[in-house]
Amino acid sequence: MSLPQKKAEPAAEEDEVAASAAPLIDHLTELRRRLIVSIAAIAIAFVFCFAFSEQIFNILIIPFVEAVGRADAGKDPTLYFAPLEFFFTRVRLAVFAAIVVAFPVLAWQAYRFVAPGLYRREKQAAAPFLVAMPILFAIGGGLVYFVMMPFIMQFAVGFEAKAGGDAPANYELLTRVGDYLSLTTTLILSFGLAFQLPVFLTLLARAGIINSGMLVKYRRFAIVVIFIIAAILTPPDPFSQIVLASCIFGLYEVSIMSVRMAEKKAKAASHEAAA
Repeated sequence: MSLPQKKAEPAAEEDEVAASAAPLIDHLTELRRRLIVSIAAIAIAFVFCFAFSEQIFNILIIPFVEAVGRADAGKDPTLYFAPLEFFFTRVRLAVFAAIVVAFPVLAWQAYRFVAPGLYRREKQAAAPFLVAMPILFAIGGGLVYFVMMPFIMQFAVGFEAKAGGDAPANYELLTRVGDYLSLTTTLILSFGLAFQLPVFLTLLARAGIINSGMLVKYRRFAIVVIFIIAAILTPPDPFSQIVLASCIFGLYEVSIMSVRMAEKKAKAASHEAAA
């Protein structure tokens, strides 16, 4: 009696998806609703983040302040800005922070849009990825803030020199508000997105587009692409490029293990369904 029940499971899953099918107009209506919710979440987060944008910026410049303070204890750190530059910098920072704050809502809305077309077991499998994505992004951003930015600013300040000795003139770092924010947010986004690699490749494997054998076979090509991407996304200093490339390559290896685990689970599920 158990055999017919197990063979009936794929048919039940097909009926589940067929029952969730909707006309095109319903999908467009649902998409509009999800977009409205996502935009509203970003707008609400923007208002909140703009109110505290100066405090957020003061937190982001701590690596700069510490680097200048170590280089010259008697020197007050200074950030320069053009007319209205600081205001627009706060706006850009608020937009960036709003997207980060609203990211869980955006991910949930995207999942709710595609969920009706998934099997029940696929919905359960997607839940860990929704949790992992913001955590991995936070890890990447934390690596930038606590490791990359202190080193980059100390590296930049190290080129300062005073007249006399070997320097015929004063060489002083002139850091603009907008330039500093662009550098910081670019690195945070680059590392945050790079840390999504295991999630992205595992999802592709679950969709049957790639497999662990392909990832192993093309590993040497992946290394070349990884270093090219790191060179494009990071400032022109070897340290940040090597750190980002090393992180992405490590995540690539983690992705191979994750894909293998997903393949084993899929194979075990297929054996159970065929039994």
